[in-house]
Amino acid sequence: MARLTRAQAQERNRARVLAAARAEFAERGYREAKIDGIADRAELTRGAVYSNFPGKRALYFAVLAELAESAEPPAPAEPALTVGEALREVARAWVARLPLATDDERGPSRLGMHLMPEILADELTRVPYAQLVKLDAILLGLALERLRPPPTPDGRLVRLAEAALTLLHGAGQLAAAAPGFVEPFNVVRACERLADLDLGDRWFVAPLLPRLTAGDEPWSPPSPVPDAVSGDAVRLDGDGVVAVLGMHRLSAVEDAVRAAPPGAEVTAVVVSGAPEELFPLARLTLGELCGCLRAAVPRSAWPRLRVVWDESGDLAAAAGVTGVDDATEVALRVEAGRVTLRAEGYGAAHAAAARRPT
Repeated sequence: MARLTRAQAQERNRARVLAAARAEFAERGYREAKIDGIADRAELTRGAVYSNFPGKRALYFAVLAELAESAEPPAPAEPALTVGEALREVARAWVARLPLATDDERGPSRLGMHLMPEILADELTRVPYAQLVKLDAILLGLALERLRPPPTPDGRLVRLAEAALTLLHGAGQLAAAAPGFVEPFNVVRACERLADLDLGDRWFVAPLLPRLTAGDEPWSPPSPVPDAVSGDAVRLDGDGVVAVLGMHRLSAVEDAVRAAPPGAEVTAVVVSGAPEELFPLARLTLGELCGCLRAAVPRSAWPRLRVVWDESGDLAAAAGVTGVDDATEVALRVEAGRVTLRAEGYGAAHAAAARRPT
């Protein structure tokens, strides 16, 4: 048998730790689970667990992210062609994951019941999670707009998406805290009826002044890379906007989407100053929504926005961004394989999409 490379061995050990952690969390519950117990199940040392994950919370997020990304939502009866149908099918896929009153308290369906307390534990996770949920709403809103374009150029359906996600997240919390209270059919029907609301939603650009630099530099990003929205491997060397965004600046990508010319590709390259803890949370949050979205609406209605997790920092480095943190916002305008405009600072995503170098 060929000897494993160091990278292969590390990947194998990581998979063993995740499998062991899932079993430990399911059997003992998150609170009672121990790193030593996970190490024993994985037949590894405690140090090997910590070499892959900085702590129990990061490991918990990673287990839930893996489940969210691998889940198969129920197929819709018919492709959603209206906003109401899309909201109904997103809700149907969402509530299918909720625990039932009859489920074992320590069973797999209740693995996520401690997620929100862990997110609320400190600012390291609270602020990024707020931006991740905003990104979910942007993605869902953009998909709804492709099914029912707003009547005015500045109209949008992101607030409608926020209302639906508020309902769905609330249902999830109650299903965990008060088993038997949530009636899934009522949640699905309520989400469908939200389509009739007019929330007067309009898009506006905050008056921010990023630094702009015209240029003519080559653009050779690592490709292909996984897109968290579509689940496909995508190339990043086409014309469009690439926004390198820290976890505190994720919602800025909407400015790039709205300002970009028709047909231009918009990609959010997500970076973080605490990648070991926050990337699993990010993958979990978007994985839950995007899995439902892909099952709920036809591919033609998927949002024209790509989200790439840059855990290694290679994409940011290709964009000339070093020393990333959660407040990073740098955007590039790419044309014919060249970077023709660079914007840095708050407002960069909009500036790179809306303006061309003079």
